[in-house]
Amino acid sequence: MLTRIVHRIINSVADAVMNRMMQDPYTENLFSYVTITQKLTLRAIVEAAMRAESGKPIPRPLGSPIVLSRWEQLMFNPVHLYRMPTQDGVRVQTGVTIGPKAKKPLMLEIPILISGMSYGGALGLKAKQALARGASMAGTATNSGEAPLVPEERREARYFIGQYNRGGWMNDHESLSQLDAIEIQLGQGAQASAPMGTSSWQMDDEFRRRFNIPEGEDAPIHSRLKGVNRPEEFPPLVRKLRQTYGVPVGLKTCATHYLEDEIDCALEGGIDYIVVDGAEAGTHGGPTTLQDDVGLPTLYALARTVRHLEKRGVKHEVSVIAAGGLTTPGHFLKAMALGADAVYIGSIALVAMLQTQFNLASPFEPPVQSVLYHGKFKEDLNIEQGAEHLAKFLKSCVEEMKLTAISLGKTDLQQIGRDDLVCMDRELATVLGVDYAGWSRAEQRAAKKEEMALKPNKADSLWKWDDFMSYTSGDEAGDTTKPLH
Repeated sequence: MLTRIVHRIINSVADAVMNRMMQDPYTENLFSYVTITQKLTLRAIVEAAMRAESGKPIPRPLGSPIVLSRWEQLMFNPVHLYRMPTQDGVRVQTGVTIGPKAKKPLMLEIPILISGMSYGGALGLKAKQALARGASMAGTATNSGEAPLVPEERREARYFIGQYNRGGWMNDHESLSQLDAIEIQLGQGAQASAPMGTSSWQMDDEFRRRFNIPEGEDAPIHSRLKGVNRPEEFPPLVRKLRQTYGVPVGLKTCATHYLEDEIDCALEGGIDYIVVDGAEAGTHGGPTTLQDDVGLPTLYALARTVRHLEKRGVKHEVSVIAAGGLTTPGHFLKAMALGADAVYIGSIALVAMLQTQFNLASPFEPPVQSVLYHGKFKEDLNIEQGAEHLAKFLKSCVEEMKLTAISLGKTDLQQIGRDDLVCMDRELATVLGVDYAGWSRAEQRAAKKEEMALKPNKADSLWKWDDFMSYTSGDEAGDTTKPLH
């Protein structure tokens, strides 16, 4: 009896709702919520409300949800008879050397590094310790981010990259002398070169002590690095750091349309490695416009960086680290095939580190509350579990990359190049210098030769034929396999 009554009530209510939805004009119809959300998007509506509430830029955690790099358009080319797959039992090498021309190159066991996520400005101490320990267990490096040298993190890190940063917190001799690589941070993919920092009211005593900030003062990250107010002042800084410490000195910026000019400035100083930090990069909480609308996508920036270094004839001595939106072993290996020596990961590393510890903050708080410096559950994070999960994640990724290398007939991840890729988009294939999937290799070379013979000075060609052939994969174009380190 009760069931029938409930069914009748539900049926009556449902009928009334459906009738109103079908009969009311749009201006009075609740269905307009659907069309308004479709037009504006739920994200834009919520972020508009946040702006209206605070009147300030809104910090969104972990970067932009907009993915502009079309990694899914690239596929690897397995071999069966063209050349033979790597034989069972042959060990696939996974090591990488960052800064081969430095006095003390950074030699890692795997090409996946943990990117710069700063203590205090972004993450809590336990999160930084877990990342450093997990990276050490996997044989790779972790990065300080824009922060001072934190002894607890440094002790956990077998290989430690420190950022010479715009806040000035890692720029002293004592800190720099403890690093395995120095990364000059002039910007980042999710925040560009905009001034940031931590306000005094956000600091606790621990923060002020480690950052050496007097009570009542802010901790600013300036738009410019101290002492570098003109481009010509940058090369001497690179030379000084290289000569003083002997470790690789790198440059990290937000990928930009001016990247070739900025790379040239860095090369003048003898830079050892370049970090290509694309627009899909993450951050603990950067303004949304800087995340969504500034910079170059990682895929395009990487291709241009590698192409420029090759044209300058220095790709073999200047390492490239790709960063920004890379989340899977496929992404990592595709970036390496396009010329990156290694990759940085950040957001996905945090996800892997948390694993079941995602539950620390849920269901009433987002997972970032477990890792952020001001997170409500940062002290509940288990360092040992986090490190173990991160190390297992890295191991899993590398094993999948090795299996792919075997199917390509390679014995070293560094051997994988553009000739091992094919692209399903013709325009993107041209930009990246890889073959288009719709035509055979022979057809593409024959068509290009015929085109150039008929129109040798074609104005709308992306590159001259010689440049195209030197950059395109395949036997006729020359072997694009990267030299082993």
